[in-house]
Formats: sequence, C-alpha cells, structure tokens
Amino acid sequence: MSDAHLVLRSTRVITPEGTRPASVAVTGGTITAVLPHDAQVPSGARLEDVGDDVLLPGLVDTHVHVNDPGRTEWEGFWTATRAAAAGGITTLVDMPLNSLPPTTTVAHLRTKRAVAAAKAHVDVGFWGGALPDNVKDLRALHEAGVFGFKAFLSPSGVDEFPHLDQDQLARSLAEIAGFGGLLIVHAEDPDHLAAAPPHGGPRYADFLASRPRDAEDTAVATLIAQAKRLHARVHVLHLSSSDALPLIRAARAEGVRVTVETCPHYLTLTAEEVPDGASEFKCCPPIRESANQDLLWQALADGTIDCVVTDHSPSTADLKTDDFATAWGGISGLQLSLPAVWTEARRRGHGLEDVVRWMSTRTAELVGLDHRKGAIAVGRDADFAVLAPDETFTVDPAALQHRNRVTAYAGRTLSGVVRSTWLRGQRIAAGGEFTEPKGQLLSRTP
Repeated sequence: MSDAHLVLRSTRVITPEGTRPASVAVTGGTITAVLPHDAQVPSGARLEDVGDDVLLPGLVDTHVHVNDPGRTEWEGFWTATRAAAAGGITTLVDMPLNSLPPTTTVAHLRTKRAVAAAKAHVDVGFWGGALPDNVKDLRALHEAGVFGFKAFLSPSGVDEFPHLDQDQLARSLAEIAGFGGLLIVHAEDPDHLAAAPPHGGPRYADFLASRPRDAEDTAVATLIAQAKRLHARVHVLHLSSSDALPLIRAARAEGVRVTVETCPHYLTLTAEEVPDGASEFKCCPPIRESANQDLLWQALADGTIDCVVTDHSPSTADLKTDDFATAWGGISGLQLSLPAVWTEARRRGHGLEDVVRWMSTRTAELVGLDHRKGAIAVGRDADFAVLAPDETFTVDPAALQHRNRVTAYAGRTLSGVVRSTWLRGQRIAAGGEFTEPKGQLLSRTP
C-alpha cells in the first residue's frame, strides 16, 4: 500500500468475501490492497472517506444498444456512456445493431471503435453479429476482439440485421463452437409469432398476446438442442418467459453450456400496470404478468438466471407512438438500472451483495472480464460506484443523461442514489457533473 495514490474508505465495502468496513488502496488504476477500515493512509495518498455509503464494484452491463454511428439521433457513445456513469455502470458491451453499419465484419468493427474512442466516459467493449451471410467473417471478428456474437431467431426490427433460420443457426453455431466463441441469442420463434393473434392499436393486452411465452420457450428449446449437439456455448438474452426456466435447468443438468440473463424491466414492471398507449413500456419479448415476474426472481435467487442487464434500446421520441404495433420496441434504462433492481430486490429480501453478483460479477464472467472487472479485489480495475442505498428519489426524465429522455420509470420512486462513479481510480461522475471521457475500448482476452 506504500505506493498507493488513493484510498477509498467506507463502513460498507462489498467484497467477494462479504460486506465489511474497509479501506481500498489504488495504485495506477488498479486495486492493490483491501485493508481494515482504520488502516493508516500512506504519505502522499489521497483519502476519500464515503462514510456509511456503500462502496461497490462498478457495474458491468453486457447488453446495450448505443446505435452509433448511423442512428446517433437515437443514442450515441457520448450520451450512453454518461448515462452509464451516472448510474454506477463502469463497463458496457455494445450490441452489433442498431448502428449503421452493424458490427458484422472486421471493417465495421473498426468503424465502431473509431467512433467510440473519443466519446466513451466508461469502458466499452463490442459484440459481433451473426447474420445469414457472414459465417466467413465470424472467426476474423473473434480474433479482432469481439466478446461473442449476437443472433436473432426472429426478425430484429431493422432490415440490415436479418435473423437466422434453423439451418443458418446451425452453421453459425458450428463455426463459433469451432473457435471456442460465444453465441448470444434473441430467442423468439418466428412461426409462433406469426401464429399469434394479430395486434394493432393502443391496448397493451393485445400486444402482449402477440408475443406469447411459447415463442420464447420454443426458441430456447431450439437453441439448447443445437448447443447440445455441437458442444457449443450459448447465452439466452433478455429472458422474460418463466415457462422456459425448466428447459434451462434440465439442459444444465445434462451439461449443456447455457447461461441466461434477464432485465430490470422484467423484474420491476408488470403487464398489469402498463397503461394502454404507453409504448415507453414496449419491448420484445414483452413485460409479462406479476406471477411470471415472481418466478423470474426465484430463478435469480437459485442461479438459473445468471445475470441482470439493461438491454438499453432507445429511439427518438417520435417512434414511441401510442400504437403498440408500430411503436419502436425498446426500454431505456442505463441510468436507472441499479436503483430499479435494488428497490425491488430489497423488497423481496435480497441484499446488495446479490445485486452486485447479478449486475457486476456474473456479467464480467460472461464476457471474460472477471480478471479485471466485477469485484473489489486485489488486481482488479479500481472501478467503483458509491451508493446511498436507503435514500430515495422520484424519476424525472429531465434528469436523465440518455439522448432521448423517454422512460418507463417516469414518476416512480426508487431507492438507491449513486453518489459517485469511479473508473480506474478516477472519479468520473458525481452530483450530475462529469469529467471528460476517460473510458477505454476493451477487447476479448485470448
């Protein structure tokens, strides 16, 4: 600790061994010691004592649609990463759509990285995309450092990112398994969607009926079968159907390498409370009923669901019409994900250690960043969020850093105020003020 330049001190530091009073020493952007609370501060080091506020590892959000370049009016790296920093997120991984071009070739990845480099307030990594016609590009993208590959099993909503049919899924997954990569999948079956009741207009009940649970369940079963056959590693994105949970448990018992995420909106919002015409609540798969939500929480508690990510998928306000058939589907949640999840988690008897496991530790593990991110431990990056867990606030869209301040959480009272966010030992956000961008572009570690 003698060469530390910074010591952060709190009566409540969340470490892999539990929550305890501690002083965390930082040298050169890395955690070099986790010491007793009253440890002597070395000469020349700066002490930041946050009192009884909780010091937790910066969150790692592995499912974010930044849309930059090409649809930057929807969101961009500058605004998205500021919103992340405001919410205690210090690392995000950008989805290969809805930017133009999508991240489906090495050249497109270079374009994305060039745009992000000067705008990133937090660390940023990138997913590649698996399309019907780019199997030949997957290995090169893997070698260029993407963390894995996103695929849709039903239409994505944008023409430049078509979905995979079952044969195309098999070819892409075989290629990815061949070099030890990860396929992450939007799992809804197009045939079940086509057979669902048609919908249009403002009634949320009609929209919900058009995205039935069995569309998710069938697609998850398809993915599991392919992963088992090819000995591949797969990840189910934004699970909303609790009916798929027994399939996932059975697959794991058979040794299938499948992980699963869900999102704050599925854990904190319910179909019963969505007003008709309120398309700020529209996402695919949809927010379902409260009984379904209870089962998602149980699956988080027992480890069937591994992690919680935002699926931050914004658009311009004009695309959020009151017709659920035509409105853009996506929830904006980067800045609010931690307090939203914490508010409901504590109500259900979970602690902040659980939230850290779901939103930082396991997400870092998913993308192979657990040697650097996801815990307050020696050798990890000095990425922190300082949280006042008992303080409440009412969500005011005008206070959000998202480019388009449309939110399903407007007017809700949430617990947990992020006092400050730190990236590699530097405070990057506090009290609504931000430093210039200090984020790094991350690549998958070989």
